[in-house]
Formats: sequence, C-alpha cells, structure tokens
Amino acid sequence: MSDNKFIEVDKNMVVETTIAEPDIKFYDVRRAPFDIYGLYEPQTEPVFKRLPDEIGQNTNSGVKRLYLMTAGGRVRFSTDSSYIAIKCSMPYITRYSHMQLTGTSGFDLFEDTEEGGSRFVRPFKPDVTIKDGYESVIKVGEGGMRHYTINFPTYNPVNWLYIGLQEDAKVEGGLKYRSPLPVYYYGSSITQGACSSRPGNAYQSIISRRQNLDFVNLGFSGSGRAEEIIANYIAEQKMLAFVCDYDHNAPTPEYLNDTHCRLYKIFREKNPDVPYIMLSRPDYDNNINESIMRREVIVNTYRYARESGDKNVWYIDGEGIFRGPDEDLCTVDGTHPTDIGFLKMADAIERILVRALRHDFS
Repeated sequence: MSDNKFIEVDKNMVVETTIAEPDIKFYDVRRAPFDIYGLYEPQTEPVFKRLPDEIGQNTNSGVKRLYLMTAGGRVRFSTDSSYIAIKCSMPYITRYSHMQLTGTSGFDLFEDTEEGGSRFVRPFKPDVTIKDGYESVIKVGEGGMRHYTINFPTYNPVNWLYIGLQEDAKVEGGLKYRSPLPVYYYGSSITQGACSSRPGNAYQSIISRRQNLDFVNLGFSGSGRAEEIIANYIAEQKMLAFVCDYDHNAPTPEYLNDTHCRLYKIFREKNPDVPYIMLSRPDYDNNINESIMRREVIVNTYRYARESGDKNVWYIDGEGIFRGPDEDLCTVDGTHPTDIGFLKMADAIERILVRALRHDFS
C-alpha cells in the first residue's frame, strides 16, 4: 500500500505528498501572501527563471540553459506553524563532482528578524537519488509568528514550489528589504554560486542577510561574456547598485579587453548615478601571468571611468580576497570558492558596497 496522500491546495489543484504531518496544508509560492525575490516575473511564468526568454534564449548557448537555474531566488513569508515543508518539481537534477547537492539542487531556510538580520535554521536536504524534485520538512517548534526566507537552488531549474504548513497556522507576507531596489550581480560560475554548500552561502546571500538588501544573481557558469544583448538588458533594470564580477568567462585577456569597458559604458549611459563596483578574479594564483593581464584590463576600465569624472565607481583587487589566514581553504579546485572563500568574497564586496551606498542610507 502506498504511503502517499493527497492534499488540496485549492479547488483546482491537489498535491501528492509522503510527508507524515497529519495537518499539513500546501501553498503555491507564486500566490499571495508569499513574496518572491531575485527571479523574473515569477507570478506569471510557468517556470522560474532569471531572465526574460528573449534575453535568455538569445545571449549564448550556455545562458540559454543557465537562465532557467534559480540562483539568487528567494521566497519570504511569515507563519506561526511549528514546521515548514517544501515540495518542489524539477525537470532534471544537476550533479557535479565538485559541488554538493545541497547547494546545486537544495533549498535552505533562514529565520529573519525585525532588526534586519537572519539566522540559518536548516537545509531542506534532497536525497541523493532524486530525479525530478523532492519533499522535505523542518521542525521549527512553537513560538508565535516568525519571519522566514527560503533560498532556491543555485544550479537547478525549478518548475514549481509548494510550502507546507500546519493547516490552522497563520500565513502572511515576509519582511521587506530596506530598499525596494535590488543589487545586481553579473559574472561567472563563482557569481552563480559554485561551489557553495548551500544556496544561502553564496556571497550575494551573505551580503543580503548582513545588509538586509534584495539582490538579483546574473551569474552564468562559463557563459558570462558581456555580450551587448545582456549588457543592454542589465542597463535597463532599476537597481540600487551593480557589482560587475565579470572576468573569468572572457575566453582570453584580449576578449576581456574588448568587452569589459564596453559593458561599463553601456551601463553608465543609462545609469549615470548608480554605484558601479568591479572586481578582478579572486583565484589569482590559478594562472598568475594571465591574472596579471586580466587585472590590468579591469584596472584600465576603472581608470577610464575615474578620468571621465565618474565618482561612483569602485574597484576591488581580487588578488587580496583570499590572502591571509586559511587561504588554502578558500577553493574546492583552485578556482571555485568553498564556503570560506565565499565568506571572504562577501567581506570584501560588502565593505565597498556599504561605502558606495552610504548616501542612500545615511
């Protein structure tokens, strides 16, 4: 006999579940009162995505696949339920030898505070045998209304997500970020979140929790190449600040030279006052000679901007990010950060972001 049971979400939809809680009720996160951040028009799209189709389908072959991965996606809500469950559908499961499944395909849960901080609760751990989605439940205990954020996977597409709560629990919208405008991040696999052990350990998520800021992750593994179509799209978005983590995926230093300053110019033409933060790659020792050439390209963009009178542009030297204690613990494979590496990246970028936004929140 099957242990599955069927839970009505609304009059038109029933969810099958194996979760044992007898009083569970599922909610579609695309519907009120849940608040979704970091994803493109999630209330109207049949699948979650990070870009509109006309950009995602036409930038390059890598972005065509990767824009459907949910890096940086979050859902926020408040509830007094003593447990929180998820049930998600995925078209396939992403598996890499150097990445943990809890990061690539898992969700994790944080409790948010009125003061703006967040505390890690637990991950919704996927089973190693998952094929097209999974269920998981976390007991959070009694304690009245509390505020939560669930982070979406960094390297997996998600078709739909339901949240399961006690049937008689209150459910309300989540806490708001301190600005309605997000910080945008553009770059490579590192930007996308490889190889954080959980989605909440990617550097943007760390900064977001510390500073109570919304963000959009436009990291595209192996495919962040600053084509004009993606540069123009980014330039058209409303944002609080732009972090240009574009270096790694330029095939050569010469390609980087042809595209790095162009990206800055396209952005600045439509956003003369938005803080622009650029950084060179942190795995400097991976290929020192090439790293020197690439860094010079980025420094030249910064010099051009400053000499053009731009007082709201910032540069972070990637060579120093991993330096110091525990620098040998900062990457999985010489390139992609561990959680320690991401923490150091968050520290470095946050310091500059706080300075860049001092007038917005002073």
